Amino acid sequence: MPIRDLCSRHVVAVDEGAPLAEAARLMRKHHVGALVVTRAHEGGRSVVGLVTDRDLVVEVLARGLDQATLRIGSLVAAPPVDVPEDADAAEALACMQTHGVRRLLVTTADGHLAGLLSLDDLLPAIARPFGMLAEVLRAGAAREAAERTALPAAPGLPPLRVPAMGTAGWKP
Repeated sequence: MPIRDLCSRHVVAVDEGAPLAEAARLMRKHHVGALVVTRAHEGGRSVVGLVTDRDLVVEVLARGLDQATLRIGSLVAAPPVDVPEDADAAEALACMQTHGVRRLLVTTADGHLAGLLSLDDLLPAIARPFGMLAEVLRAGAAREAAERTALPAAPGLPPLRVPAMGTAGWKP
């Protein structure tokens, strides 16, 4: 299944010059854990990176930095990692692994932003085949049980007795 069918099209962007508090408010308002950070230029806006709620906590709050003076662009450490929208889940996971990221920008063939892909988006797509495998096993066991006749008891063996739970001193 192509990533275009899995990614979130609900992308929230913030200007690189915005204060951290604005970024946090946007995350809360839109119920997202990541913002696309943009920069204005003559031709419009371009993506410069991605900032997550984890970046705010680990890089700012945990280090005791002054939130009032920092701008969201200062948290963008590297260029954004992207994957083409026609890539599949395996390609997206490989890209995440290679770059050590949990989210990818999803881009169109002409380089425009199409969406955002997170591990949360991938999990159902990856889990679905495992669920189908379990159903195959269950269906096979049910088919076998329905088609096979019971085996006759082996001659000369006494019936097997099983003690009840908690039966002290049980003897055969």
